[in-house]
Amino acid sequence: MARIKRILIIQTAFIGDVILTMPLLQVLKDFFVDAAIDIVVVPRSAEVCLTHASLNNVVAYDKRGRDRGVRGFIRMAANLRRREYDLALVPHRSLRSALLALCAGIPLRIGFAKGAGRFLFNKRIPYDDSLHEIERNLSLLRAIGIAPPARELPQIVPGSEAEAEVDGLMTGTGWRRKQAMVAVAPGTVWNTKRWLKERFAELAGMFAEEGFRVVLVGGPEDEDLCEQIRRASGSDMVVSAAGKLSLLGSAELIRRCDLVVSNDSAPLHLSVGVGTPVVAIFGATVPEFGFAPYGPHDAVVEVRGLSCRPCSIHGGAECPIGTFDCMKGISAERVYARAMTVLEKARSARKTKIESVGKKP
Repeated sequence: MARIKRILIIQTAFIGDVILTMPLLQVLKDFFVDAAIDIVVVPRSAEVCLTHASLNNVVAYDKRGRDRGVRGFIRMAANLRRREYDLALVPHRSLRSALLALCAGIPLRIGFAKGAGRFLFNKRIPYDDSLHEIERNLSLLRAIGIAPPARELPQIVPGSEAEAEVDGLMTGTGWRRKQAMVAVAPGTVWNTKRWLKERFAELAGMFAEEGFRVVLVGGPEDEDLCEQIRRASGSDMVVSAAGKLSLLGSAELIRRCDLVVSNDSAPLHLSVGVGTPVVAIFGATVPEFGFAPYGPHDAVVEVRGLSCRPCSIHGGAECPIGTFDCMKGISAERVYARAMTVLEKARSARKTKIESVGKKP
């Protein structure tokens, strides 16, 4: 594989999917130290990749905007063709992604044997439903003779600009750098993956009563939801940062927190990427799909035993049977108790690590 000089990863799904692809490019860089590795993502996901040490270039493919349609596709394929890649790995199981690798003239194209574009790859790897998505993506390495590592976490380094952004937000708010802080991420694209806002407010109030500063995180689309939760919490220890930070700024804020509570959505994976323990609330979807939090102390809260669950792969606009038992059956007390357990385990592990380092000669 010494002839591999330029590698392309194509992952044009959601932000969380891009984060779960990072371990793949990290291991690639370990094996192909001198190779240039680029990634194709949608514009909204591009920012989270910009500071990644394993990447040379981030190519934004606006497939629903300026690059939409046949003309946009041809333009993007021509752009990639000029870069003369030797190898493409395509974890995204769409026909368009597979076709893009082909039309870019990349001689060695690797993807999953399950997916609309599988016939366009010249090396295919079985899609193992029993694996976590990170492990599934890493399994693509087998096509080029690389044994995937037992465990590889995504590495998100927000960077100095994100640090300054968060410092600016915290100035004048009364936040103290060393104060225990919990992030709560109540938003999601899919309604059936969203825990009840009243429960989020109740949970935020519980954290506040224990002396935690609680920060609600999300994008501009989550501003109204987070403001409603902040008000309903009844505590001035609860504040909202929704819509006030860039994606890497949000990652930096999460990095400074002791814990994150999130739906099955992008903040869950951001948390894993910056090493902050997370408690994830699963409703319409299930961890067995392979998108559960992957950190060493992370936990999932869910209602097991429902015959209607999972109701879809991604979630939907409303509960198909009108009960929403998968979320209504999860109390704030239960999430809080799990959060305290995760916090204690993480703190204990951190203390043990510090003591271990201190004992070294």
